[in-house]
Amino acid sequence: MWNSPDSASRLVYAAGTHPGRVRELNEDSSLVAPPVFLVADGMGGNDRGDVASRLVAEAFEPLATLPVVQAGDVEAAIVAAQHRVGALAGAAGGAPGTAAPGSTLVTATHVLQDGRGYWLLANIGDSRAYVFTADGVLEQISKDHSVVQELIDAGQLTRDEAIAHPERHIITRAIGALSASQADFSLVPADPGTRLLLCSDGLTSELSDTAIGHILSERTPADLTVLTLVDAAVAAGGHDNVTVVVVDIAGDRPSEDTSPAPWERP
Repeated sequence: MWNSPDSASRLVYAAGTHPGRVRELNEDSSLVAPPVFLVADGMGGNDRGDVASRLVAEAFEPLATLPVVQAGDVEAAIVAAQHRVGALAGAAGGAPGTAAPGSTLVTATHVLQDGRGYWLLANIGDSRAYVFTADGVLEQISKDHSVVQELIDAGQLTRDEAIAHPERHIITRAIGALSASQADFSLVPADPGTRLLLCSDGLTSELSDTAIGHILSERTPADLTVLTLVDAAVAAGGHDNVTVVVVDIAGDRPSEDTSPAPWERP
């Protein structure tokens, strides 16, 4: 559990990952270092996508040591991640026919503004951030940077059609592989009773928003919720690595839960 500086909010959190049923290598990484939470989905396979995602997570670790995290700190961490993954691509040698290592990013930092808690969200790629409200509504906060999302925005594709589209895994922004990519930022209230969900597309490619919302609505502890989400995605096909971070905002009453350490399913 982590208490915000004003002691008004307590965060109870958990993270989990699974390589899935198809891939031997898990290229996902996560970070739970309050007030910073992150999921990164590496790309590049044997060209070190797993290292790329780990470098992204490591670039954000110093934020957890700051007394107060501001938007500029998050922006600086993104720049650091771009430089580190870009250097990895150079070190890989750029062999013909191989993709440059890269990674998606979705991160949420708990910040205070006028005495109220907020999530400062940033994303690059198609890893997602959701908020499940105290009223039981699932809201996708991040917007995918992908070919199918552009087709949806242009009115050329429906969301139902996008699920089976052959280019559904092609992203248009990434850290490292697409060096000019910019992050989208959002600021949303972190109110007591809400749940934050960060995930790689290994979850959302297997489970619909309706299925995800149903699991979150059961209000089981964060660690059990993560376990249920990951296992459900693997059971639904597990075609990709699956990584999930869940953060619950506790109210004024102390929670009986303790902070679960990040864990990995075999």
